Amino acid sequence: MSQRYNERLKEILIKQDRSNIHVYTLGRFEVIRSGETLSSKSWGRDKTLQLFQFLISHRSRHAMHKEQIMDRLWEDANDRDFKVAMHGINKALEPDRPARTDPTYIIRQGLTYQLNLNAVWLDVEIIDSLIILANEAYHTDQNIAIQAYRKAQEYDKGAYLPNRMYEDWSSEERERIQVLILGAYISLAELTLDRLPMESIRLTQKALQIDPCWEDAYRIQMKAYISNGNRPQALKTYQTCQDILDREYGIDPLPATQNLLKEISGKKS
Repeated sequence: MSQRYNERLKEILIKQDRSNIHVYTLGRFEVIRSGETLSSKSWGRDKTLQLFQFLISHRSRHAMHKEQIMDRLWEDANDRDFKVAMHGINKALEPDRPARTDPTYIIRQGLTYQLNLNAVWLDVEIIDSLIILANEAYHTDQNIAIQAYRKAQEYDKGAYLPNRMYEDWSSEERERIQVLILGAYISLAELTLDRLPMESIRLTQKALQIDPCWEDAYRIQMKAYISNGNRPQALKTYQTCQDILDREYGIDPLPATQNLLKEISGKKS
């Protein structure tokens, strides 16, 4: 089992060396072709960039019809806009592609289009693969789980497509990635709680920077402070949790969090 996990981890990580196109979407949007970052001029019009980012955001689904894509992206677009934008993508990614040959990075079947994930290295796709592996190994190979979670978190540089923060078509993927990364922080914090309590505290702090109402993070942080011999800070963490939940939702911490407070305070349940 451990060998199989190791092989999967290596396969995920080696893809970066095999791909000619690297795309970064977290905290910034950057496309690197053959080691060179594509400038804004490489894309021409903003519609070209929008279309490429849309295909990235909908990469895990089946190929989409161009009419569906246009309906989601632009209110007043026409066939010409779509053709120009698609041509702009292919030109930016493959400026030297021979005429009358199929694009490498965009798969077209009739009037449907999708990103070729086998040819593109994409930070959020790598994060997906690493966290899936870590979740599978969580109970059977914690060393691999820790490695995969840590590697995934190296790519967490901020919000998904920050230049499209207010676009409806990007919000679903942004929320999904946020929840996925939050879960990874919490899982790694749990795995490191006993052996590295200070790392566990750091991880829960990062999770709470993303979502200050994530109650699991407060409980793990309280346990980590106790494990590190800092009872006052554990009590302060509970108070912070209580204040934020009251301010944001008008609710008390969950019974599990309250019971942990009682244990720390030396009270009987």
